[in-house]
Amino acid sequence: MDSKKHILTSKGMAALEEELQELKVVRRKEIAQKIKEAREQGDLSENAEYDAAKDEQRAIETRIEELEKIIKNSEVISEDNMDHTVVNIGSTVEFYDRSYDEIISYTIVGSTESNIIKGLISNESPLGAALIGSRVGEVVEVEGPEGINQYEIRNITRPEL
Repeated sequence: MDSKKHILTSKGMAALEEELQELKVVRRKEIAQKIKEAREQGDLSENAEYDAAKDEQRAIETRIEELEKIIKNSEVISEDNMDHTVVNIGSTVEFYDRSYDEIISYTIVGSTESNIIKGLISNESPLGAALIGSRVGEVVEVEGPEGINQYEIRNITRPEL
């Protein structure tokens, strides 16, 4: 993983720190116990439980390392001096999609915490980048596979970050 600066909301940072703590404190102990129990069964060369536990241990250690790097290279966005009348990271934006004739709402977050299923889109995505800096009433255009899509900003709110 490179040393890219990760932009996070305070809620996103808290979630990463919580996951890291869970992996270090709980999951490491669980996997150590699984490995110990598998070793007690004898011959490790044909012990599938031992191999599975070791694979799980490697995955956990990889994720811990990844989380530590993300947290170390993160910038938590600050609400201080932020103009709440324009879309920024952390803004929830309600807009009218002219192409599909529907109202949509997304929260703009850094790429590390984006999750379209939860309504969190990255500030680096084409739509997220286009929305940043816009105001209520403005129309932003985003080029998509089927042409130019137009989105009219209806509301901007700041959920608790």
